[in-house]
Amino acid sequence: METIIFKMGSGEKDCDTMEKAAEIIKNGGLVAFPTETVYGLGADAGNPEAAKKIYAAKGRPSDNPLIVHIAEMKDLNVVSEHVPKEALLLAEAFWPGPLTMIVKKSGAVPYETTGGLDTVAVRMPGHPMALELIRKSGCLIAAPSANASGRPSPTLASHVADDLRGRIPLILDGGEVGIGIESTIIDLTEEEPMILRPGYVTESMIRSVIGRVRTDPGILDKDPAARPKAPGMKYRHYAPRADLIIVEGARDAVVKKVNELTEEMRKEGRRVGVIGTDETAPLYVGDMVLSIGAREDEEAIAKHLYRILREFDEGDTDIIYSESFAAPGIGQAIMNRLFKAAGHQTLRAEKCGGNEIV
Repeated sequence: METIIFKMGSGEKDCDTMEKAAEIIKNGGLVAFPTETVYGLGADAGNPEAAKKIYAAKGRPSDNPLIVHIAEMKDLNVVSEHVPKEALLLAEAFWPGPLTMIVKKSGAVPYETTGGLDTVAVRMPGHPMALELIRKSGCLIAAPSANASGRPSPTLASHVADDLRGRIPLILDGGEVGIGIESTIIDLTEEEPMILRPGYVTESMIRSVIGRVRTDPGILDKDPAARPKAPGMKYRHYAPRADLIIVEGARDAVVKKVNELTEEMRKEGRRVGVIGTDETAPLYVGDMVLSIGAREDEEAIAKHLYRILREFDEGDTDIIYSESFAAPGIGQAIMNRLFKAAGHQTLRAEKCGGNEIV
């Protein structure tokens, strides 16, 4: 299959390309498109065969539910047999935007889309191109991230092409996405709402709207045997090809430990990558040292994370050491993605003075 990559922003041709994309969706095909979080791989959410094509293209386990993307509030009633009052409050506060809500599914959503569950994950994306595609297609669009299953999520159209070229007919190139990590997922089918995947919309932001909410303790557990509630979160995700190890501790101790490990790996003939920050990157001696941004700039760290993981693949690194980026805002979401990418491999550097960075 030939994959066409179309750079949006060229005026009249944009309209023609969007019409073509909408026709592909209507006819049960797949289109990759940008959202404000990451690029999505879209298909008609009401078409069981189209949903199967998503799983096949990504190599995704079929019990991993797809998120249904809508463009109008009325469609929340289409996909759900019952819309909780919390869903309406959260939609008013955060839609269009990076929040996915799990509700009881209606008969309009096939089990192929929900991974066999009686619930459905739904959100209204905050990207004009995504909203236009949904409206023009006349379909609700099921769309996981547009990457091969387990790989870092795509924040550029070129990332989609790296993973899915030859598997899908069209990629809409809308440039780099704005946020860079997937949406927050909250389950509204329980007595007490529960966050199943952290994201840009934080627990404190949600609590300010609906009051009671808790976060699934499994999503940040360092024990790989711990199982989060969301089916999709039990799989290894976001991983570069090289082994990734997170080194935790005080800043100076982390730098010292990573440099010691780097020298050991070099003696074995291995090429070492290091993920640091603007403040620490100059202190490392790795073969490929990349800064993820200023430590205090959580949004930059989130936006750059997946791009940097893919750059290490391009640099043919054999092993990657990363600092920890725990922080009060979206730091939880960043660390959730890093833990998954590392397969929960962590080391603790012994304290030797300096500022704590975890």
